[in-house]
Amino acid sequence: MRAGLLTDPVDGLDEALEAVDAFDGALVAGLLRSQAAEAAGPTRLADAVAGTPLAARVAEAAAKAAAGAAGEDHFLALAAARTALLGSVHDALLARVEEAAGRARGAGTAPAVSAQPTTNLLTAARAWLSDLARCGWQGLDHEVVSGAADVVSAMLPDPSLRRLATLIDGFAAELAASCPGASAERFPVRRWADLWSRGMLLTVPGAAGTPAVGTADGRLLPLGIDVQEHATAAQAQVHAVFEPVDGSAPRLVRASVSVPKPDTVLGAGIWQLLRPHMSLLAAVGEGRSMDLTGMPVTAEGDLLWSDEHARAGEPAEAFATARVALPTATAPVTAPLDRHPARIAVPVFLEGYTARTDDDGHLTFTVAGTGLAVDTDRIPVAGPLTPEAVARSGACIALIRWDAGAFVLQPLAVETTVRKKAAPVHAGAWAGGTADKAGARAEKAATDAAKVLSERAGRLLRK
Repeated sequence: MRAGLLTDPVDGLDEALEAVDAFDGALVAGLLRSQAAEAAGPTRLADAVAGTPLAARVAEAAAKAAAGAAGEDHFLALAAARTALLGSVHDALLARVEEAAGRARGAGTAPAVSAQPTTNLLTAARAWLSDLARCGWQGLDHEVVSGAADVVSAMLPDPSLRRLATLIDGFAAELAASCPGASAERFPVRRWADLWSRGMLLTVPGAAGTPAVGTADGRLLPLGIDVQEHATAAQAQVHAVFEPVDGSAPRLVRASVSVPKPDTVLGAGIWQLLRPHMSLLAAVGEGRSMDLTGMPVTAEGDLLWSDEHARAGEPAEAFATARVALPTATAPVTAPLDRHPARIAVPVFLEGYTARTDDDGHLTFTVAGTGLAVDTDRIPVAGPLTPEAVARSGACIALIRWDAGAFVLQPLAVETTVRKKAAPVHAGAWAGGTADKAGARAEKAATDAAKVLSERAGRLLRK
């Protein structure tokens, strides 16, 4: 790992992000009656994409926005420019990570998705998002936000529109919680601009179509599990190295499972909800590989997991995989709409570092003389991995992410020394079940909570 590359400046990065921030500031005030300071935001965006195929359309859109006369097509052009600019940031950062890791990227680009017909619902969604841009976050009120409800209800029955419907539904819920905007002290400016821009582009026919899918035959070697948990949902994403049966180069892949959950199921209890949907979780917990036959996989490296295409394989220790197979694995291509700095999550293996915790509890790994921040807040409580174990470690499997203007490490597993022997500790060690006392207690508590909820639901149905 050439860690020094991760702290070196990236040419053009600051200028690109400044242009994005300027436009995001304009969305705070709104693009209908923006003042001189906010009106400069769309102009900065247009200047940033000058010389690209978007230049003429974005320049026109910026001029219309400055005059308070922008229409839906102009808002779409601005959203496209913002997305393209952040896509270039994503590409530059990802190239830097891969150079630091000494890893090759898969050749080619993500194939086009299947076509999607224009519908009145896409037009209605674009109209609602355009209304948001006109009023801005400071002009939010319940009347504007509630306009999303009918659009979402009409979209949800159509699978091809469900991606956009889900985005709008969640976005509207966040906006409603901040109404009225005039009385709000702060806004999640970057996040809401991200959601607005992505929503606008998803109203373009074909943008949310089904990606091209191939099949995978070979051996899957898990590296670790990234767990995301919210009040009403949980997701486990397994990062792994796939070795094709034809002997071609190994490549990085992911397999994800998401489930709704009651807010009373916490910590290790989420595995009870996730396990029935993916046998891979048990394999990760047991430290085994999986043999895949005809497993659907996208060009972006996402396995569309189906248990009927997988069977348990031989034991495969994650740190052996990280040391031997990970350095030679090629990275997948990235779908156009997924080119965003927040989506960067590159598996790497580190050892020979020193760990230091400052007075504020922030942990840093010093790798080859370069300090890299460790994001211990991302360590899930649904496993035995703890910040203390990470601080004592001598080797680590982690995801490199980009957060708050710098690269950070998210540990998936570490090796520590116990009685003079290397002992691995995995964030997803309890995925397939555990005899660990803490994990067993957490699972029992979750089981009890699930029983209570089931009984209450049964009584409600009988009534």
